[in-house]
Amino acid sequence: MKNIAHNIIKFVIKENLHRILLIMLLLIVFGAVGMAIFEPNVNWDNALWWSIVTLTTVGYGDIAPTTFGGRIVGSIIMILGIGILGMFTATIASVFVEQKLKVNRGMSNYDFTNHTIICEWNYRAKEILRELRSDSRVLDQPIILIADIDEKPVNDENLHFIKGEVDEANLQRANIAAAKTVVILGDDKLDNNARDAQVVLAALIIESINPSAYTIVELVNEQNVAHCRKAHVDEIIVLNEFSSRLIARAALDHGISKVMSELLSASTGNNLYQVPVPRELADQSFLVVFSEMKRTRNSIVLAVYRRDQDIVISNPDVDLKVAANDQLVIVSQNEH
Repeated sequence: MKNIAHNIIKFVIKENLHRILLIMLLLIVFGAVGMAIFEPNVNWDNALWWSIVTLTTVGYGDIAPTTFGGRIVGSIIMILGIGILGMFTATIASVFVEQKLKVNRGMSNYDFTNHTIICEWNYRAKEILRELRSDSRVLDQPIILIADIDEKPVNDENLHFIKGEVDEANLQRANIAAAKTVVILGDDKLDNNARDAQVVLAALIIESINPSAYTIVELVNEQNVAHCRKAHVDEIIVLNEFSSRLIARAALDHGISKVMSELLSASTGNNLYQVPVPRELADQSFLVVFSEMKRTRNSIVLAVYRRDQDIVISNPDVDLKVAANDQLVIVSQNEH
């Protein structure tokens, strides 16, 4: 309650509303005193009530001045009240409009926690955002976009925009210190070397501020993977390498790209998920885990992610013991 009152007072002072409110208060006092003096049948309580109602509307008619002095006071309150109240509402409206424009033009600062940050905007970023919003886990979670574009590119209530380069200052405005996941895309306006260099630099800045944030970067040149590994990037995706391998696989096994498309899309069919090992299946063989996951959850286990070694074991041997702190990569209709 104290914080709410403090924020209201801070807002009133910041937007210079205290002057208008002071004038309104003086008018209310003037009207109440005038009515109490000139109208013999009106007590102080009713005079104050009449002054407030007349200032904010035109009165309910329950109390009306009958003397000459009372009518003069009433006329002053009504005429000045309309102007002052109009100034007050216009100021409030302009503040909200200005704030909305400020947000859409990427001029705001944010203090979210456990949020996602997307660096740079291109056609891939639009698809990434669409896929993220198709997943119930991040459907309504705040996502901050940092990009050097004119204004917020899509109408997403929970997408927040910061205009500018992906540098330390703008990352601080996005509260990078409390971010959970950061996706670093390349600037398509740059050549491949400059583009990847910018990605690596952004990764280094993020790592220096928040090493616990999970970073995913997009590269063009495979030779720059080593630089990202030195920056302790969690996941590195080389665009040309990934698409070339998928095309080659589709040429050998026709239709494989359709399967991959379904598994990678959160909007249709089954999807890929990484989930913890269920407590009752810890320290069991992979065959037992595979069978139980299919029987109880209708999920297919494709791989085991060994977190302590940071390795993925795809299609494990049936005798592999699945540890409690491992993660399962599954194909399923949902995460649960």
